Amino acid sequence: MNRSPPFEPPPGDIGRLVDHLFRREAGRLVAILTRRFGAQHLHLAEDVVQDALVRAMQTWPFTGVPQNPSAWLLQTAKNRAFDHTRRASLWRGRQETLAPLMEDCLHAAVAAPAPQFEDEIRDSQLRMMFVCCHPELPGETQVALTLKTLCGFGEREIAAAFLAHEAAVTKRLVRARQLLREKSISLDLPEAAQLAPRLAAVQQALYLLFNEGYKASHGESLLRGDLCTEALRLGKLLAAHPVGDRPATHALLALMHFNAARLPARVDDAGGMLRLAEQDRRRWDREHLARGIAELERSGAGEQVTRFHLEAGIAACHSLAADEASTDWRQILTLYDALLALDASPVVALNRAVALARVHGPAAGLRAIDAMRGREALENYHLRHAVAGQLWLESGEPAKAAESFRRAHALAALGAERMFLDGRIAAAEAAGDTGTE
Repeated sequence: MNRSPPFEPPPGDIGRLVDHLFRREAGRLVAILTRRFGAQHLHLAEDVVQDALVRAMQTWPFTGVPQNPSAWLLQTAKNRAFDHTRRASLWRGRQETLAPLMEDCLHAAVAAPAPQFEDEIRDSQLRMMFVCCHPELPGETQVALTLKTLCGFGEREIAAAFLAHEAAVTKRLVRARQLLREKSISLDLPEAAQLAPRLAAVQQALYLLFNEGYKASHGESLLRGDLCTEALRLGKLLAAHPVGDRPATHALLALMHFNAARLPARVDDAGGMLRLAEQDRRRWDREHLARGIAELERSGAGEQVTRFHLEAGIAACHSLAADEASTDWRQILTLYDALLALDASPVVALNRAVALARVHGPAAGLRAIDAMRGREALENYHLRHAVAGQLWLESGEPAKAAESFRRAHALAALGAERMFLDGRIAAAEAAGDTGTE
């Protein structure tokens, strides 16, 4: 352990620091420990890393933050692993074998150079993503296990990403860990030919990781920039490897860069949500925009058009328009039509309804919402009612707009969203009082 004097941030910042380390380090530590103990003991690795983070929350406010917080967390996790293994009959008599492995694990995590790519993925977290996306697991389970194990997602966040019930996600994760134990899944990286089929699930996990940062599913803040940064980091690592260097990966990176460019302008000074039309485009990050364009160009190789290509194209239309009035909504609608043909989910249909309303008027958008396949799945999705409220308001129906906005407000999980909806409810009520929009 590093014995330098501890770093002492203001006490109120320690919780945020631990949360940041949890997002940045937990997956890496779990990946390192799981590789040492085997996939059948994934739950042990998750537990001891979680214990270490809880311990940090309990002690750092009094002792100060260590000079090397990551090493402290891994050392603490190692000690907790020893405690677990000493109590477990499965590990009795194996302490002499485990001790050097754990010491090697600590040394590797603290002293190893930055990962590089040659013939294999050497970044432990990205390696573990491919392990979680084992072909014997169902597709959604692969992504859920990746988000839980490596991205620090809770069951609640995963459920929000899949529009599923939290209990169903918990059962899915339990079955996944059980399969890893029963099958004794190897954590050695498969050959390139075996990695390729897993690529789509890895891309989907990164997509959902970024989305949770771009619009959080719960908590106090609308944005979680550290998740966006981590998704971009892992996406770049993926694109740097021959297995991941595919047009779809570059399209995904383009999408993430375009959306990351808008992060500085998505909230006002009070933390309230700003719609795209309300954002100060001068605050958009020009470096992210340039990288998005470059990645979109790289994604043009080959003949396959994926959902990432189409979503990146939509994001480019928004990001490159000088202002709201010059946005090419007809092109956006065309792209949504193609996206709906690939993914007929109600969320895609809802987004298409917004584009349709911009081209053909709010009544067309409302009809599209009523005609959506699987719209029942969105009855408890606040954005479905928020979109309907806005279209009712634009249609000159303030009473219906207010009703929809109130329904959205009751379902919204974030304070920033409720604050925004308070404003929309007030606007609808004012329009009803004056008889105007």
